[in-house]
Amino acid sequence: MALLQIAEPGQSTAPHQHRLAVGIDLGTTNSLVATVRSGQASTLADDQDRSILPSVVRYTADKEVVVGHQAQDQAITDPHNTIVSVKRLMGRAVQDLKTLSQHLPYQFVADDSSVPRIKTVAGDFSAVEVSAEILKTLKVRAEKSLGGDLVGAVITVPAYFDDAQRQATKDAARLAGLNVLRLLNEPTAAAVAYGLDSGEEGVVAIYDLGGGTFDVSILRLNKGVFEVLSTGGDSALGGDDFDLAIAEWIMTEAGITELTSSLNRQIISAACSAKESLTELDTVTISLDLDSGKRQLELTKLKFNKLVDSLITKTLTSCRRALRDAGIEKQDIKNIVMVGGSTRVPAVRERVAEFFNTEPLVNIDPDKVVAIGASLQADILAGNNQDGDLLLLDVIPLSLGIETMGGLSEKIIHRNTPIPVTRAQDFTTYKDGQTALAVHVVQGERELVSDCRSLARFELRGIPPMVAGAARIRVTYQVDADGLLSVSSREETSGVEASVVVKPSYGLSDNEIEGMLRDSMDHAEYDMEARKLREEQVEADRVIEAIDAALIADGERLLSAEERQQIDKSRSRLTEVRKAGKAEDIKQAVNELEKTCESYIARRMNQSIHDAMAGHKIDEYISDK
Repeated sequence: MALLQIAEPGQSTAPHQHRLAVGIDLGTTNSLVATVRSGQASTLADDQDRSILPSVVRYTADKEVVVGHQAQDQAITDPHNTIVSVKRLMGRAVQDLKTLSQHLPYQFVADDSSVPRIKTVAGDFSAVEVSAEILKTLKVRAEKSLGGDLVGAVITVPAYFDDAQRQATKDAARLAGLNVLRLLNEPTAAAVAYGLDSGEEGVVAIYDLGGGTFDVSILRLNKGVFEVLSTGGDSALGGDDFDLAIAEWIMTEAGITELTSSLNRQIISAACSAKESLTELDTVTISLDLDSGKRQLELTKLKFNKLVDSLITKTLTSCRRALRDAGIEKQDIKNIVMVGGSTRVPAVRERVAEFFNTEPLVNIDPDKVVAIGASLQADILAGNNQDGDLLLLDVIPLSLGIETMGGLSEKIIHRNTPIPVTRAQDFTTYKDGQTALAVHVVQGERELVSDCRSLARFELRGIPPMVAGAARIRVTYQVDADGLLSVSSREETSGVEASVVVKPSYGLSDNEIEGMLRDSMDHAEYDMEARKLREEQVEADRVIEAIDAALIADGERLLSAEERQQIDKSRSRLTEVRKAGKAEDIKQAVNELEKTCESYIARRMNQSIHDAMAGHKIDEYISDK
């Protein structure tokens, strides 16, 4: 397996040449920025010595933008203009937000491109613009702390973020005035931090449960090489869902049937505080200010564990799937790295330890470990680390393929292939004289295009007219280090080419990705049969088309009435069998038609030679000795 050397060799680490670079953990609930100083990675704090910046943005009537703690303080009193958990909205369309929107107090509007925008008193803003405000605040903090301009930043994203979500993150960084050195998967960033600090080698599971997303990655660590064997997770599962579970319990216990935006935020805030308190306490008291007066409820740790048990189980299901994808057994896991504030929940740590049969690592602050790992990577990419020999191998979550005749999906890059990667495959034309080729890029594990997800379409035009199968068209798929795909096609004889950078407007949720993977396994046998049928149908169409063209050209001249009748009979049978949809029957009918046409095909070849030699002597075709 080829490894990617991302360290810049020969760079000096002299103080006067030190380039300012940071790692940013752009989280759902909280965000952080970290850097490497004097060889040590640490997070950067604000004026009040707070490293964590709540990922909350508030827009006011006088066009002021408030970010962080001050915005969070107004979340209850001004829920419509205070945006929280915006990461969940990145790269999503309005129709994708139906499930989420019922838990969010915002009013969504769509612009001409169907990008959802949040309506506020200061105007309508997209998730990209809101995220850019968070990144701007972190950028200002970093430049103030470091005393200079940044050369770039490594920004982390969930491993299961698709092309749309990754592109949206890069767009937000550009709006914030940041040069993105690389997008780095959050679990990989955690591995960077733990791998460098502890020097551990072996197979490691990264369990990353944040405020709004869950990721699990299985990595092999060996002498500074971090190879991601598999990834899994859910981009709509996290500590926020723990809060919602408690909130629903609160509403039931308090007899609340109707919610205002203010009451909804009050309940969510109370739920979050209760969750955090139960990390240390066995019982907490929840106080609510209702129209009917004050109401107090008691929540025990035991009850809380029951409320969130199904959510924890969902994360372990993803862990089980990731182990299977990596071909790893539980006993092969040497360490489990816990990442994300939600891993502080004792029930989470207990269930994870029970599942893997080993105690998880928590010696680095789970809130800071991702930002620290990103800063170490940024330091190398900026050229500050002369000994930076860190190698990273991330993987793509779903196979990337192309549509071929018959609606079949031909995989070009298989899932869990390390990135960056380039793969090429040669294709040819289907019909005589074909001068254009439609390239349909798809993503998924199923055999039929109809069961996969369409990513992009483009056309290659200007192919010289040739007989079917003569053209040689090379299609190249390239996935860069950020997980973004570009596809190009080139006809080798003429040099004509076309390409597309795949930037889908909206991506798949992790539930959809997991569903696609599950479907591919559940329908494996059916898919293979369906593919076999389609292939035989395509072959039948090719044979019928070729016979029809031949009969039009010289059927009357070269065939007797009886021979023509036999061919027509075999052709009709093939047409009927093709519609019936049985691969073996189609194959047999194709063979019968070809056998029936054998003498006719031989006569055509002889006639072609005769026509070509008409008016010439045999000597003209014999070379001089």
